[in-house]
Amino acid sequence: MDKLKLFMKASRFQVIPVMMIPIILGALGAYAWKGIFHPLLFVITLIGAGAAHLFSNMINDLWDYRNGVDAAAAENSGTISTNSGFLANGTLSEKTFAVLTWALFSVALICGLVLGLYAGWWVLIFGGLGGLIAYFYVAPPLKFGYRGKGYSELAILLSFGILPIMGSYFVQTMELDYRALLLSLPIGLLTTLILFNHHFLHWQSDKQAGKHTLVVVWGEQRAIQFSRFLLFLAFLSLLVCVIFNVLPYYSLIALVTVIPIYKVYGMLKSENPSVAYLPLMGASLRVTVRCGSIMILTLLAHGIFQ
Repeated sequence: MDKLKLFMKASRFQVIPVMMIPIILGALGAYAWKGIFHPLLFVITLIGAGAAHLFSNMINDLWDYRNGVDAAAAENSGTISTNSGFLANGTLSEKTFAVLTWALFSVALICGLVLGLYAGWWVLIFGGLGGLIAYFYVAPPLKFGYRGKGYSELAILLSFGILPIMGSYFVQTMELDYRALLLSLPIGLLTTLILFNHHFLHWQSDKQAGKHTLVVVWGEQRAIQFSRFLLFLAFLSLLVCVIFNVLPYYSLIALVTVIPIYKVYGMLKSENPSVAYLPLMGASLRVTVRCGSIMILTLLAHGIFQ
């Protein structure tokens, strides 16, 4: 495996659209509502947010490895690990993995400082909160992703919805706007759904390692019900965005993206083997990318043709 492919797999680069979509939406909000768009600031925001997302992926892997979660997953044949596995199998040393992880943080920090110098201290607040959430999601002493009280779900909603969209909008306009907050909810909730559903793949090993996600605390049946509820909230918030003219009415075409994942839920039982949740994970990612892409296209069209 060449170095680029190794890095992309270690950082789980394939899921970076879940961060790029909210950054694009925030900038398009500024364009559609205010007629403002600064290409250079947009590119710097994209690079910084992308690096922050990859840092988040790798720091989670690093601390899951240190906390024994990877070892528990390897010992439990009924679970599916969602980490890269490079630390557990020795592909990368812990030192090398840590260097790559903090190099990504450095890129994100530099971009944040540049944007902060231009747009002001609110940018540093958005970026700083995102960085703290990314690190303490699994790192001691907080490890709130292990506590099973909804902290991790709230953290994902903030990190992949509210903070990136409001931050991207603020970089462009240097203003705070309730419309950016509303715009952040559909994509933020859908991304929360992805991260919530991935816990089904390895909840047995999480329980063994003391990682108390909501799936571990509630059990499969109640967790599946909450997963459906998150999906409902995401599309309800899309409707709210249309009602308050945050998105144009034709953004409602995004509602059709719920059909494939709705069918997947229909195939699940109250108790399922881990492999049964792979289609749910795939459907969760697809509905997020498809719904987010439609929101992007319709907001762009609104900005061009209004």
